[in-house]
Amino acid sequence: PRKDYESLDYDRCINEPYVDVLEGIDNKKAKKYEAVKWMLVFAIGVSIGMVGLFVDFFVRLFTQLKFNLVGRSVEECSERGCLALSLLELLAFNMAFVFIASMFVLIEPIAVGSGIPEIKSYLNGVKIPGIVRLRTFLCKALGVLFAVAGGLFVGKEGPMIHSGAIVGAGLPQVHQSLLLCRRRDKRDFVSAGAAAGVAAAFGAPIGGTLFSLEEGSSFWNQALTWKVLFCSMSATFTLNFFRSGINYSKWGSFQLPGLLNFGEFRCLNGDKSCHLWTAVDLAFFVIMGVVGGLLGALFNCMNKRLAKYRMKNVHPKAKFIRVLESLLISLVTTVVIFVASMTLGECRDLLPSTKNLQVSGNEDVNSTVKQFFCPNKTYNDMATLFFNPQEVAINQLFHQDGDFFPPSSAQLYFLACRQFPTMHHSLCCPDLTCFALILPTLSSSLYPRNIGMNIYSGTFALIGAAAFLGGVVRMTISLTVILIESTNEITYGLPIMITLMVAKWTGDFFNKGIYDIHIKLKGVPLLEWETEAEMDKLTASDIMEPNLTYVYPHTRIQSLVSILRTTVYHAFPVVTENRDNEKEFMKGNILISNNIRFKKSSVLTRAGEQRRRCHSMKSYPSSELRNVCDEQEVSQPVGDSQDILEQMLERRHTPYPSLYPMESPSEDWTMEERFRPLTFHGLILRSQLVTLLIRGVCYAENQSSAAQPRLSYSEMTEDYPRYPDIHDLDLTLLNPRMIVDVTPYMNPSPYTVSPNTHVSQVFNLFRTMGIRHLPVVNAVGEIVGIITRHNLTHEFLMAKLRQHYITI
Repeated sequence: PRKDYESLDYDRCINEPYVDVLEGIDNKKAKKYEAVKWMLVFAIGVSIGMVGLFVDFFVRLFTQLKFNLVGRSVEECSERGCLALSLLELLAFNMAFVFIASMFVLIEPIAVGSGIPEIKSYLNGVKIPGIVRLRTFLCKALGVLFAVAGGLFVGKEGPMIHSGAIVGAGLPQVHQSLLLCRRRDKRDFVSAGAAAGVAAAFGAPIGGTLFSLEEGSSFWNQALTWKVLFCSMSATFTLNFFRSGINYSKWGSFQLPGLLNFGEFRCLNGDKSCHLWTAVDLAFFVIMGVVGGLLGALFNCMNKRLAKYRMKNVHPKAKFIRVLESLLISLVTTVVIFVASMTLGECRDLLPSTKNLQVSGNEDVNSTVKQFFCPNKTYNDMATLFFNPQEVAINQLFHQDGDFFPPSSAQLYFLACRQFPTMHHSLCCPDLTCFALILPTLSSSLYPRNIGMNIYSGTFALIGAAAFLGGVVRMTISLTVILIESTNEITYGLPIMITLMVAKWTGDFFNKGIYDIHIKLKGVPLLEWETEAEMDKLTASDIMEPNLTYVYPHTRIQSLVSILRTTVYHAFPVVTENRDNEKEFMKGNILISNNIRFKKSSVLTRAGEQRRRCHSMKSYPSSELRNVCDEQEVSQPVGDSQDILEQMLERRHTPYPSLYPMESPSEDWTMEERFRPLTFHGLILRSQLVTLLIRGVCYAENQSSAAQPRLSYSEMTEDYPRYPDIHDLDLTLLNPRMIVDVTPYMNPSPYTVSPNTHVSQVFNLFRTMGIRHLPVVNAVGEIVGIITRHNLTHEFLMAKLRQHYITI
């Protein structure tokens, strides 16, 4: 895993400005805050529905324009012998659209692919620069629009998930009342947006919710479930309302729920001997699941090798090389599909009109067939598959009542043509649209017609597509529900579930899912749900980083600037040193004196806590408590607490040099001096330190720390999410001798673990609480190390486990 990937700060920093905000919140404000979140969830769903409508409208517009012009040209040139001109027209359309899509990717490279691996990483707690920016959203939406219209074998369903996540991240930022838990709320809104993207793509709001739970989000709670479902429903409702009105001219009919719909699976009217599936077919579905898992594992393996090759040989080259690569793929696929339609297509009889397929408006299956190079009342099967939008091709394969089956060389060629560009992963990551086009023909040809059952052939096309898709992405529950909602047929639940489980088990035996493969190729330090049982042989002390960069409660500006400019860490422990001669130091330097005073005031003793409670219970009616307080006051002299504190702070080994906080470690230091004991008081983030420096939060040596300016929570988070960089700081405006008191702004109560904590406990705490930095504190309150995401990756743990075996 790459070290340059940062973690996201999902854990709350409960410092003094944050506590001030909490003090001003009552039940009424909390309910108002919750109502605002519900309104934002609804707005996110509606916005994603409109984004899907925009993409779908223009894809249909450009595709119809292209196919109408090229179709007329083919019909005219079939008689005049100028088919080369028709091919040039098709090439001009496709290559122009692909070139535009490539330019959007060059503007924002993170917009490449489906974005699902990146969004999964983001929800896992990894900060990927630009992944939820507005520019990424525009390049993603426009890029996928032109890529699909340009005839590339990619789908718009995957990018809809990424687009939804961006809308979920960006829309709430316009509302100023969302101040508390900003990062956690943003994470939840991204989860809702991703789910709404799935819902809009497939018309599957429940499937979208389960997708976010199963494949996307790493943090989930009961309240989030209802919000995500509401967001998904809003997206589906919005897209359905407008698409049905535009395509059917009947507003409010709600007949087109998603961008991709598999049509209605049912036997022809009056055929009572026909069944969708029977119990006998379950064994065949298991076999199809095994085959789909094997093919999915093979696809993932080839995709991984091709991606590695491109990362090594294509990405390092000039940007225009990648544009040429996309244009080359467009050129090859366009020529192949045109020649295949002309030479390999077979002329088949038109079917009786059926309502199983409605592709646009009131069109039935025969309205979408292409007659290229065929006589009247027949159609060209290959041209019908290639010269239609991908959704129409899927419906043709699913609902042509066996007319494409058994497959001819044309259909097999169709599958081969789809396979390589889908695997290439050049502009958009392949998704359900592409995978569903690969297996339906083969799976239906394997249909066991000799068992005496009249089974609807589209069943095996659907199960075959599900088997291959499950073998590639390794999704189970969410994909089952998505397919059920897309087909509107609950009876397919059991076959799809069995097929997907078998496909997942088979594929997992060889490699991981396509999304996890690309996450690993990008070097993202993704944390799985749990560690392997073997890792419990390690403890926190085995995996922590003991070489710390820390700050003192009161530190000079020159020291803070030096630390921030010479390190890349994003959080620093706030510590104090334990000295034998503290009384002497308190009489001298004001900086060290302030640090020692803070340490003494922050150390909690049982006697001191009891005394504080007694002062607050003077009027308490319980005589028993009054007696306890009286006994405490009588039995303990006033000076005893200070003596106890001094005893606690005594050193247990030889003294080390007395150093000022601004001094840097020396090469002449011994190990004991370099790693000397440090009392832990809290954590402060890099962004917080930079904010304090920019706003001039400091005091002079001849002043009290109370003279330091006080920042509110809104001022501390004003620059979120793009905080300024320390290297952009103008040092001429700062007095390096001024002192910064960081204690009001640090997190005094972060999660900590003992050095003896087992790795599974560390991992569960880190993973479930969304922690970015986990200090390791020993039994006497001294920090001995810190654990970050990179210390919990599988590769790092395996390396430490090997060292453990060597040691024992």
